[in-house]
Amino acid sequence: MKKNKPFLYVLAAIGLFILPLLAQQIGNGPVRIIDLALLYVMLALGLNIVVGYAGLLDLGYVAFYALGAYMFALLASPHLSEQFEAFKMMFPDGLHSPLWIVIPVGAGLAGLFGILLGAPTLKLRGDYLAIVTLGFGEIIRVFLNNMEHPLNITNGPRGIGQIDGIHIFGIDLGQPRQQFFGFEIPSVTLYYYLFLALVIFSVVICYRLETSRIGRAWMAIREDEIAAKAMGINTRNLKLMAFGMGATFGGVAGSMFGAFQGFVSPESFSLQESVMIVAMVVLGGIGHIPGVIMGALLLSALPEVLRYVAGPLQEMTGGRLDAAILRQLLVALAMIGVMLLRPRGLWPSPEHGKAAPVPAAK
Repeated sequence: MKKNKPFLYVLAAIGLFILPLLAQQIGNGPVRIIDLALLYVMLALGLNIVVGYAGLLDLGYVAFYALGAYMFALLASPHLSEQFEAFKMMFPDGLHSPLWIVIPVGAGLAGLFGILLGAPTLKLRGDYLAIVTLGFGEIIRVFLNNMEHPLNITNGPRGIGQIDGIHIFGIDLGQPRQQFFGFEIPSVTLYYYLFLALVIFSVVICYRLETSRIGRAWMAIREDEIAAKAMGINTRNLKLMAFGMGATFGGVAGSMFGAFQGFVSPESFSLQESVMIVAMVVLGGIGHIPGVIMGALLLSALPEVLRYVAGPLQEMTGGRLDAAILRQLLVALAMIGVMLLRPRGLWPSPEHGKAAPVPAAK
């Protein structure tokens, strides 16, 4: 099996490279679904650090996603120059910050708020921690929804538009199409390759964290915090690090979402999004990176696929059922069925602690 690994890696790389080109034959819609699925993979990997490694249930993770998106919107749109004279004097055409500034700022802001969330919750566990983090996520959404008076920072429920696309290596992904060697490639396909590179980078970081001393300390806290503290592990600092590290993933994904959509509003960061991200981690397999990726891909793509099922079912009932509600019902039934059949997730982590197999006598 080990001898075949390089071949499998090459095969997977070729498949990932040609996937958007094949999907593009149908249209931009399937490629957009894949792009958004990759963003959800980044979010699920970040939440897996908090929930899967450190065992801290976070139901307000979407707040960091929102912070990254709004930070990108403010730094890469004319909104601030239109609302504040001081900004207009310095930047008449609006702020159009480069990618290399926006991503670190978005990740840093989300990481800072992750630490601020973790600080007052260090002594909370279980349901109490879940309630506090849920409240934090809702507080951020309410703030974004109301921060237009007396200073219009977020433009309230109307959201922020005219957000720049990503410029990287002289390529403007905000343009509908780009020319490469005489071929026209749509921007949604180019976004796919950018998001894929970020996902691969995130997976590498998660694997390195999992096998590091910090990762093992997080897992010790997850299994038994009192025993971990008795062994000399600084649980306070490690919990704050888990919240901050997981939040940075959400900040980067939010920045990419803002650039990809070109518009952000509080409606995109509701409680349902937080619950869906937690469900991706739980459904795939808590603490297991391949399982988390599988759960994120399935739950992000399944609602879009079920659009083709909900429509005919709505027609069968004479239009008495709302297609959106029916689609949510089908997703919920699918999740219930999976959890009944696979309670540890679709791809759970290998069980540890079992006795080593006894070699057969010769």
